Amino acid sequence: MKNRSIKHILYGQSFDMGGMPIRQPFPTADVERIDPFLLLHHAEVKVPKHVPVEKAGVGPHPHRGFSPVTFIFKGGVHHRDSRGNDNVVYEGGVQWMNAGMGIIHSERPPQDIFERGGVQEIIQLWVNTPAEHKMDQPFYFPLSSENIPFYVSADHLITINVVAGELENIKGNIKPLSSLNTFTAKFKKGGKYVFHIPSSHNAFIYLLDGKLKINNTEEVQGKYAVLFENNGEGFEVEALDDTRFFIGSGEPLDEPVASHGPFVMNNQTEILQAFRDYQLGKMGVLIEN
Repeated sequence: MKNRSIKHILYGQSFDMGGMPIRQPFPTADVERIDPFLLLHHAEVKVPKHVPVEKAGVGPHPHRGFSPVTFIFKGGVHHRDSRGNDNVVYEGGVQWMNAGMGIIHSERPPQDIFERGGVQEIIQLWVNTPAEHKMDQPFYFPLSSENIPFYVSADHLITINVVAGELENIKGNIKPLSSLNTFTAKFKKGGKYVFHIPSSHNAFIYLLDGKLKINNTEEVQGKYAVLFENNGEGFEVEALDDTRFFIGSGEPLDEPVASHGPFVMNNQTEILQAFRDYQLGKMGVLIEN
C-alpha cells in the first residue's frame, strides 16, 4: 500500500463562540474546507454552576443545507429541535442531524452533568449535503455508545469506533447522504495501525490529545489536524503517548458552496431564501420547557 503524504498540519486555533471556548483546525486561511467536511470545532468546557443547566450550552438556532454532527467524548448533550426530537446522548455517543430544508435545535448539558464530572467535551463536524438533498426533510439520529460498533486490535492497544462508513468489515449505523467515513479512536502508547482510505476520498485526522507518528516520519501532537494528499491508499499511525483522535474521509462533492452563519447552500440566492424562510417560521419553532 502506498501511504498518502501529508498536505497540511493545522493547529486548532482557540476562538470564543458566544462565550464558549472552542478550537477550530479548519477552516483556516490555508484550508477553506476539506470537501465534503466544512468545519470542525473541538470544545472542552466546564459547565458553569452559576447558570441553570437548562440555560447553559447552546440555545435554539437554525440550520439548513448540511449535517451538524456532534461526537461526545465527555459528559453529555441534550438535543431538542423543532421537529419534536428530545434526546440526551452521553459520553461515547453521537448526535447526527441532517438539517435538510431547515430545523431549529438546541444543545444543552444534561440535567445530571455535574454527577458526571461537570465537563462537556465534544467535536462538532459540519458535513456538507449534496445539492440534490439540501431541501430534503430533516432527520435526527441519536447514537449511544453501546450502539456504535468498534474494532479492537489483537494487542488491545487500539479501539476504533465506526460511526459512518466501514472499517475492518465493520459498518457504521449512520447512512450518510454521500460516501464518507467518520471514526473515533483511542490508542494506547505503542499502538500501530494502517488506515485504508478510498483513493478518491479527501482524508484528515484531528488529535484531541496525545501524540502520533504519521507514516513513520512526522510527529503530531494533540490539538492539531493532519490533512493528507490524495496520492495513496491510506496512512499509518503509531501512538507515541496515549492518544484520542478523530478520522474523517469523504468523496468530495465538487459543488459550489455559499454559506452564511448557520446556512450552507450552493449560491447566495438560496442563502437569502433560507433567512427569509427562517423569519417566516418555515423551519418550525422550538420552545424549550
